[in-house]
Amino acid sequence: MKSIRFEYGKQGLNLKLQPSWNVTIIKPVKQKPLSNPIKSLREAIQYPSGFPSLHDIIKSKEKIESICIVVSDATRPVPSYLMIDAIIEELNSNGLENKLITILIATGLHHPSNEKEIERIVGEKYYNKVRVVNHIAKDNESLQYIGDYEEKIPVLINRLYVESDLKILTGYVEPHFFFGFSGGKKSICPGIAGKETIMANHSAKNIASPFSRFGIFESNPMAIMSTEIAKRVGTDFVINVCINEFHKITKIATGDIEKVHRHLVNYQLEHIFKEIDKPFDIVVCGNGGYPLDLNLYQAVKSMAIGEMAVKEGGTIISVNECSDGIGIGQDEFTELLFSGLKPAEIYDKVLKKEIEVPDQWEIQVLTRVIKKAEVYVISNLKEDEIGNIGLKYAANVEEAISNSLKIHGKDASILILPNGPQILPKLG
Repeated sequence: MKSIRFEYGKQGLNLKLQPSWNVTIIKPVKQKPLSNPIKSLREAIQYPSGFPSLHDIIKSKEKIESICIVVSDATRPVPSYLMIDAIIEELNSNGLENKLITILIATGLHHPSNEKEIERIVGEKYYNKVRVVNHIAKDNESLQYIGDYEEKIPVLINRLYVESDLKILTGYVEPHFFFGFSGGKKSICPGIAGKETIMANHSAKNIASPFSRFGIFESNPMAIMSTEIAKRVGTDFVINVCINEFHKITKIATGDIEKVHRHLVNYQLEHIFKEIDKPFDIVVCGNGGYPLDLNLYQAVKSMAIGEMAVKEGGTIISVNECSDGIGIGQDEFTELLFSGLKPAEIYDKVLKKEIEVPDQWEIQVLTRVIKKAEVYVISNLKEDEIGNIGLKYAANVEEAISNSLKIHGKDASILILPNGPQILPKLG
């Protein structure tokens, strides 16, 4: 009997495949990691394609009394510490001391990173040696108003970044379940934007757009808004990477925010999407393991992966460890999860603006998926911890598949996606 390993928490999870199952497995195209990422990052910083080097940018400044390096928060698997290491080495070699540097964690509306998470993000080398600040989207005192976006939407951005003499963005590019792709301007909005700005960007109308899906960015209303905001705020230098299923760096791009993002998006389009002929009865999928599957809030992304490949009335089996439960600080999401309302009712209330709270986008996507297919949650959560709006509980993947085969028939088609957003199905 064969088995397949899911990215699940830090340890992984093995699923034994029954010979009688009608299974299709899609795994990522092998992407070889860079053998010496620090060296490659330093070279990319020193020799960006078609853009001044960080050295040249530093020399062009009249004064540099403050430097802001924006990094991804603890829910992202990108090895930020490697980029931080390479950037600070370059800054130091240009005579800029660590006391000028602030590392700003782009939390959006996520919970602030704790000390253990900060150490993982920054790395041992610079932990407690460089100032680190969590962005707090609800703290108006820490935000700078930089004008309005269309329809009188206030653009509020972290003051530390806006007022810095040298602005550097880091991050990684991969398909995102409603933003199209992560990376680039997403580090600014929603990453270091104020609550009002994020709520407008992630509005029910924008989330409901057919262009707010994995892999779509040119017509994506959220990406369009964030691009405009990033232009207004300004960025001196961008370092973005792509990573493989083991969270190792495979590709680096540096320099201009838009060119860097486009370059890595094109790389992702070549490597991440796999065409399928028709929808499946059952889709078993995860979110890529730790830290992407830390909580149920983040696990919604895996359900959106399943949505791409499941038939109407089919079954999605979401495999996420959820070691942090539903999600630290996701109070509004939790409240809606236990509201007892039907998925269609929640979805309609969000669209009609009868529900307007932080995290509404996650519940909006979740209820959209549940309206299409039944959704099982395989995690550390107990049955009474997954809410009462339609998510189904099973002790393990085998039990969930067994239950699903009773509904769809013993010959039901089963698609297994064990590596989260590292490989995404696309109907041909």
